[in-house]
Amino acid sequence: MSMLPSVNATAAPLVAELAERAAALRVGVGRMEDGTRVVDAGIDHRGGIEAGLLIARICMGGLGHATLRSNPAFPDWPWQVEVRTSHPVLACLGAQYAGWSLSFDAPEKFNALGSGPARALAAREPLFEELGYRDRADRACLVLETDLHPPAALAEKVTGDCGVDPRRLTLVLTPTGSLAGVVQIAARVVEVALHKAHEIGFPLDAIVDAAGSTPLPPPIDDPLIAMGRTNDTILFGGQVQLFVSCGDEQAEDLARRLPASGSKDYGKPFAEVFRDYGYDFFEIDPMLFSPARVAVTPLGSGRTFRAGRLDGDLLSRSFGGGA
Repeated sequence: MSMLPSVNATAAPLVAELAERAAALRVGVGRMEDGTRVVDAGIDHRGGIEAGLLIARICMGGLGHATLRSNPAFPDWPWQVEVRTSHPVLACLGAQYAGWSLSFDAPEKFNALGSGPARALAAREPLFEELGYRDRADRACLVLETDLHPPAALAEKVTGDCGVDPRRLTLVLTPTGSLAGVVQIAARVVEVALHKAHEIGFPLDAIVDAAGSTPLPPPIDDPLIAMGRTNDTILFGGQVQLFVSCGDEQAEDLARRLPASGSKDYGKPFAEVFRDYGYDFFEIDPMLFSPARVAVTPLGSGRTFRAGRLDGDLLSRSFGGGA
């Protein structure tokens, strides 16, 4: 992947746009003591759908597109987030995947997962060795799924690990249940498919192009319900199309193994699954985290292999159904 672009460089114009259009996007922009720029997209500032779509593109390192369109598959939930990328492995796993765990105890307890292009500068995760990619750039952006303002120690760690000046680091804060938060998490529908493909051993360099969509989850203040809804939209309503450079047999096997319905924990909203395992995330079957329905098309034969199913009843059970 050495010839691929810098995800921080390609994301930089979008990060600048987010800050420059702060008032229109209803986000707040400030600086920490060390000069790190912080964009608040849902804590003290309301944020919104448009901010969430732009943040989703930032998360993909500027190598993907995100939009909102009507959704004929779910009449009760008529809007869906759509994404596409011609660099699916780099955009989704090299940038968008929320794989950087950041925890601090002082001055108060702070835990968040970091996503976005800064991950590829720090390369703290073993995944980057597998991808054969590490970014080189003089600026960085990290998106944090949190409802708290980060401590100074977090900015210090991120700038140190990324090797950038604090004034060239941007932290974007998106609470899970905020409008921007539910949009940017729903926009991970393709990333979830790629992560599952990686987990089952499919060769990532065979994934050439990708597109996906998933219903827009209703925002909610309760973080547990919000986490459930942002998972369930993909588990029960997510649709992904992968274009691959491999044989038909391998493509058909990938399609068969990808959907969420193949997991032993499939069949009820994620919040209930989480509760039943005593709120121990690591007890949940990792094969659950997948789109509802997939299509895999090998570029050679042009055949398309489909598997999985959409489940409007489970989606409405998770989303509240309007009751």
